[in-house]
Amino acid sequence: MISTTVTRKLLGSMCGFQTPRLTYAQSAATAILRDKEIIKSRELEKEELRPLYMDFQATTPMDPRVLDAMLPYQVNYYGNPHSRTHAYGWESESGMEKARKQVADLIAADPREIIFTSGATESNNMAIKGVARFYKAKKKHIITTQTEHKCVLDSCRVLETEGFDVTYLPVKTTGLIDLQMLEEAIRPDTGLVSIMTINNEIGVKQPMKEIGQLCRSKNVFLHTDAAQAFGKIPIDVADWKVDLMSISGHKIYGPKGVGALYVRRRPRVRMEPLQNGGGQERGLRSGTVPTPLAVGLGAACEIAQLDMEYDHKRVTMLANRLIQKIMSDLPDVFLNGDPDQGYAGCVNLSFAYVEGESLLMALKDVALSSGSACTSASLEPSYVLRAIGADEDLAHSSIRFGIGRFTTEDEVDYTAEKCIHQVKRLREMSPLWEMVQEGIDLKSIKWTQH
Repeated sequence: MISTTVTRKLLGSMCGFQTPRLTYAQSAATAILRDKEIIKSRELEKEELRPLYMDFQATTPMDPRVLDAMLPYQVNYYGNPHSRTHAYGWESESGMEKARKQVADLIAADPREIIFTSGATESNNMAIKGVARFYKAKKKHIITTQTEHKCVLDSCRVLETEGFDVTYLPVKTTGLIDLQMLEEAIRPDTGLVSIMTINNEIGVKQPMKEIGQLCRSKNVFLHTDAAQAFGKIPIDVADWKVDLMSISGHKIYGPKGVGALYVRRRPRVRMEPLQNGGGQERGLRSGTVPTPLAVGLGAACEIAQLDMEYDHKRVTMLANRLIQKIMSDLPDVFLNGDPDQGYAGCVNLSFAYVEGESLLMALKDVALSSGSACTSASLEPSYVLRAIGADEDLAHSSIRFGIGRFTTEDEVDYTAEKCIHQVKRLREMSPLWEMVQEGIDLKSIKWTQH
C-alpha cells in the first residue's frame, strides 16, 4: 500500500479536480518547463565567482602555449597566406604550412591530405555531401548511425531530399555498433559510411580499425567525425583505413573557428566542394585560410602529441575518482555507455528519481551539461540515450561530466560532494523516491486519470 504521506504528496492540493495522472517522464518534462523559465543567461554579479568548469566536451580553454604561437600572426605576420608576390604572404604561408604538417603528424597523414576548415561541422558537411554528390551517378546509398552528431544526421537528411537512400544503423545498449549489422547494410551502391570515433555525449569509442577494414574490403569510403577523439587518443589513418576525418580546434585546447578535414590521396577520394571561389585548399574549400587560427590549431596538435600519454593517464585517474566517489555514496546511479570501450574524460551518469535539469540548477556553481536534450518546444530526452535503450526517466536524469587537461583533483572532489548532497536533497523531495523506499515497483503502477 502507498502511505498517506506519499498519497498527499502525489495529489497535492488538486483533490476534487479532474487532474490527469502523468507518467514520471511527463511530470519531469513539466518540471523542465518551469526550470527553463529560471535558467536564463545572465551576467555574473560583481562579487560572484565563476563556476568550476566541467564541460570539456562542449569546448576547452585555450592552452597558453597555443596563444603564444598565435600572437605573432595576429600582430606582425598579417599577410595573406595566398599572396605569392611578397614577404608578407610568404611568412604567413610558411606558418600555415607548418601548421598543416603539425595536424598531419598527429594522425600519421601526409600534409597534402589536410584541408583547413572553420571546424568539425563544416568538415562533416564537406565530407558527407561532397563525396555523395561527386559519386551520385553510381553510388546513391549512405550508412551512418543513430548516435551521430546532429550535423552528420542533418547532412544525411539533406541528401535524402536529393534522392539518396540513407541507412541509420541502431547501436547496442553500450553505444557500440554491431559490425555484422554494418556488413549486412552495405550494398553494391553504397558510397559512404560515416561513423564517429568517440561519441560527444556518452564517450563511447567505436572499433574504427575493424570498421575501416570492413569498408575497405567492400570498396566503400569511410568517414569519421573525430572531433572528440583527435588529440586525445592515438590515431593512425593508414592503420584505421579511414578515407575522411573531421577535426576541430577548440576541442583540443586550440582556438575556436578552425578545424580540418583529412581527405585521403591514395586511394584517392574525390569530392564536390561546398563553396566556390579562389580555389584555395586544393580547390575543395575556397576562401582565405585564417593564418592565426591555423597556426593555433597546429600548435595545439603539437602539444597534444607531446602530452597525450600524460593527459590520458591523468584524465582517467580523475574520471575514476569522480565515478567512485559518486557511486559509492549514492544508490541508483547508472553509467551510460560502454565502461571499457570509451574515452575516460566523458562521464555520463543517470541519477534515478532526479530530474537532470533540476540537478543542473542545484549545481549552479559547477559548469555542466545535461544529457537530456530537452527544449521548451520538445520534451523528448537525448536521442543518443534513446538510441542506446535508456529508460525515458533515466534519459531525463542524465548529467555529462567533462574532464580535461586543466581539471584539478579539488574540482573533481568538490563536484562529487556537491552532486551527492544535491541528489540526496532532491530525492528527499521526490514522492517517487519515497515510493521506491517503501518497496513499490514504479513500473507496475498504471498511471490513470482521476
